[in-house]
Amino acid sequence: MQEFVKSISFDGRDIRLKIGTLAPQAGGAVLIQSGDTAVLVTATRAKAREGIDFLPLTVDYEERLYAAGRIPGGFLRREGRPPEKATLISRLIDRPLRPLFPSWLRDDLQVVGTTLSMDEEVPPDVLAVTGASVAVILAQIPFMGPMAAVRVGLIGDDFIINPTYREINHGDLDLVVAGTPDGVVMVEAGANQLPEQDIIEAIDFGYEAVRDLITAQRELMKDLGLELVSLDPPPINEVVAKFIEERAAQSITQVLSQFDLGKDKRDAALDEIKATQVEVALAELPEEDPVKVAVAEDSKLLGNYYKGLTKKLMRRQIIEDGVRVDGRKLDEVRPISCDVSILPRRVHGSALFNRGLTQVLSIATLGSPGDAQDLADDLHPEDEKRYLHHYNFPPFSVGETRPMRSPGRREIGHGALAERAILPVLPPQEAFPYVVRVVSEVLSSNGSTSMGSVCGSTLALMDAGVPIQKPVSGAAMGLIKEGNEVRILTDIQGIEDFLGDMDFKVAGTDSGITALQMDMKITGLSMDVVAKAIQQARPARLHILEKMLATLSQPRPELSPFAPRLLTLKIDPDLIGLLIGPGGKTVKGITEQTGCKIDIADDGTVTIASSEGERAERARQIIFNMTRKLNEGEVYVGRVTRIIQIGAFVEVLPGKEGMIHISQLAEGRVGRVEDEVAVGDEVVVKVREIDSKGRLNLTRLGIHPDEAAAARRALGASTRVD
Repeated sequence: MQEFVKSISFDGRDIRLKIGTLAPQAGGAVLIQSGDTAVLVTATRAKAREGIDFLPLTVDYEERLYAAGRIPGGFLRREGRPPEKATLISRLIDRPLRPLFPSWLRDDLQVVGTTLSMDEEVPPDVLAVTGASVAVILAQIPFMGPMAAVRVGLIGDDFIINPTYREINHGDLDLVVAGTPDGVVMVEAGANQLPEQDIIEAIDFGYEAVRDLITAQRELMKDLGLELVSLDPPPINEVVAKFIEERAAQSITQVLSQFDLGKDKRDAALDEIKATQVEVALAELPEEDPVKVAVAEDSKLLGNYYKGLTKKLMRRQIIEDGVRVDGRKLDEVRPISCDVSILPRRVHGSALFNRGLTQVLSIATLGSPGDAQDLADDLHPEDEKRYLHHYNFPPFSVGETRPMRSPGRREIGHGALAERAILPVLPPQEAFPYVVRVVSEVLSSNGSTSMGSVCGSTLALMDAGVPIQKPVSGAAMGLIKEGNEVRILTDIQGIEDFLGDMDFKVAGTDSGITALQMDMKITGLSMDVVAKAIQQARPARLHILEKMLATLSQPRPELSPFAPRLLTLKIDPDLIGLLIGPGGKTVKGITEQTGCKIDIADDGTVTIASSEGERAERARQIIFNMTRKLNEGEVYVGRVTRIIQIGAFVEVLPGKEGMIHISQLAEGRVGRVEDEVAVGDEVVVKVREIDSKGRLNLTRLGIHPDEAAAARRALGASTRVD
């Protein structure tokens, strides 16, 4: 293909598409660029593998440090495991892309986004999402697009499209909207407790820009002479479908209407219907029967059609009767219970959150500033994280067995969503210098464990005594859409997520939304339905919040006795080297002497962490004395370090010496310095003079007894430790 370049301009910012230059053997490739940020996105299709009964789509996002003019660290000096942010961007590309491929497509598909150049202004993630749509169209893969994404920020009262990093960090909203000609297909947002109406307006504002990008893609297709590739669905085997419906539909309907059945019993009952009514009837058919022949040719046909019938009947029950499989109304939340401080001893804060059969245990741990996660090797401007939220989903939570592995994309994504929901209510670092880590252990899963982790983590933080501004709760909304009939479901459970059309998670305080995430299984949703889902989530969130506050109404007034106590002081940045010492010798010595952990920031902020207040105070006094500015007339207790013919040197503060001239050692004439003091003696001295070179001249004369007593008391406070 010859090189083709197209520019798209909106809101004063250009997006440039370059096609036909890079990756000629990929199915489709585009270099999408804005500012100095450029992302190469490719899409490739391979023949279907034998026995695959799902869409094998792989989406990867790669970051190269050369994009920012940097060389990787470590022994190998090359990129290794992708950072968490790269994993989240992979998910961001995948989520709006996946529902736009025909569900019956079985070819291997891979989309890869690679950041080749990056400035400190333009984030690459939304470029990669839009680029994925272009690459798929160029690869002529069956696709129900075009699709595009934009970011929306809020600065003051104004929404802006595709804000810079700086604008994102200084704004009250970071929202990504992806859409198709049919409507919104994905939303991802973090917000500073914004009202529902503001969020709705932001999504609508973003979708207007998405439509501009979709129009640009259509123009590009026209320029290149391309059409969207369609793929007819495989024909339905009417004979098999009718056979299953006749033998199982009535029984499935009865099971779905037995609202007192729990998840396990309902699943077991549905499996029994399949085994005793469908499979037995199939076995009794003659070998030449068309149903038996079709099932013999495709071993998964029976299971897929039975699952499809179950889905159709469940959805019909919701659409026609307004009743869900557990008997709840469409806007009803499952029973909720909470508990706090359920773990003993050294756990700083813990909470157990139950919603129906979903159960999440969240544990909060407080640490010193040195425990912050260093992101210096990332391409992105953020340097460190002081709030970390980790989410674990073990196999026993859904009654399964499988090998335990490191966190996957799902775990990383759910943890990031919960982290985003809590961040806006955390106290500022100046008032609460702790690094906080929350781990959410999913002990039982039946829908919306990510929002369960938000609720449980809020309680765990309050239990640990973290002074959060407001408690946060969350709920997951679902959707059933059949033709023009739409039903929005509050607090969806597993089967409604699996058989439904939407998973829309909304988290926030009683003042507004802090995070939301919407994923679709259909090709788009109109803004009025999106708005209704957001509005319907509010009473659910407030109901859940009420149950949480009935367990613990506010953060505990005191930190856990096992949490470290932090003391901070500010020193002159020029004295940081003095405090650290050669090879870290000085600060290590203070750590060994006091048992405290000491963190030193570049701006001169020193944080001392210890579970014992006395030890922390001792370390603070040592550091204060080392770095304090001496003034003439102040009295200290020091120790004689060496003697010369004309006087004695005394260390008045760690690392700070002054000299007592022989004439200042005692009243009257002193013949020899050794007659008055010896090396190692403890002496009370006053700063007589600080000369132009900063040298201290000390004296033992003219010191009032009260001044000497105060100096000895100060020395005792700085050296005492239990």
